[in-house]
Amino acid sequence: MPRNVAWGIVLSAIVALVAFGLDRAQAALVGRSWLDTLVLAILLGSIVRTLWTPSAKFMPGLGFSAKTLLEIGIVLLGATTSATALYAAGLPMLMAIVAVVAVSIPASYGLGRLLGLEPKLATLIACGNSICGNSAIAAVAPVIGAKGEDVAASIGFTAVLGILTVLLLPVLAGMIGFSDERFGVLAGLTVYAVPQVVAATSAASLVALHTGTIVKLTRVLMLGPVCVLVALLSRGEAGKGPKAHEMLPWFILGFVGLMLARTAGLVPDGVSEASAVGSHALTALSMAALGLGVDLRALGKAGGPVSLAAGGSLVLLAGLAIVAILVVG
Repeated sequence: MPRNVAWGIVLSAIVALVAFGLDRAQAALVGRSWLDTLVLAILLGSIVRTLWTPSAKFMPGLGFSAKTLLEIGIVLLGATTSATALYAAGLPMLMAIVAVVAVSIPASYGLGRLLGLEPKLATLIACGNSICGNSAIAAVAPVIGAKGEDVAASIGFTAVLGILTVLLLPVLAGMIGFSDERFGVLAGLTVYAVPQVVAATSAASLVALHTGTIVKLTRVLMLGPVCVLVALLSRGEAGKGPKAHEMLPWFILGFVGLMLARTAGLVPDGVSEASAVGSHALTALSMAALGLGVDLRALGKAGGPVSLAAGGSLVLLAGLAIVAILVVG
């Protein structure tokens, strides 16, 4: 651990705690969390950074929080993920989920590049939209060495689109005439986070809720393989001769290892629940640290292209999901 990291960690923790409090407050006031802790943490951190520039004594801790603590949080996330959702979804649906993600990521990346986005920002938006929003962005960012500004932009626009998706998806499913089961599949394939899937489907029926949750959890399992593939591609584009530790970052190996252990029943429920809390806390702290390195005035200059790329990527994902549902039946 670098020396003199305490100042930056404490500052990040304060911002993360305020974000957590705001998350709980909005849930109590309006009945649900429209902006979760991770989004609020990076937003609050960015506001603080825009109004005040932290001195040099904060920098080591902010860097440590944004990178190392985030990687530890990703590892802990593996202990909360079980591959048993694969069996519940069934082979045809599993193939449909893999196909949607496999097509959506390169197509969304191409759209972002066409709109003038830098490769790393286009990658974050593509992976965030196609897999699981903030968690995917947070996991892919250290793999490709993304800048804090890119992470903030992709998470910010993903958050807004996530809310719109929850609101508009039931209307779209009704217009198409989808059954509750198909609506659940559509939600699981397009909505970013599991709580948002619950919010979108719970008002329909238990069938929609159950189906959407299973499909969403199966989609989350794509995160590990995608991170490994992105690591391989990014190393190749950099012109390096890939080494073992470069192709498979330690935190991705840790994530996959704990996921396999959880699937095999080696990780008790209590440990899994504690890992979920720890992963969420460390990721929130990391998002706060990333936000504290972002000046919103500079970020606003990229707003138009980023919003178009994120919105277009989401429309593309929804279209692919509808096609997959119609093909699989």
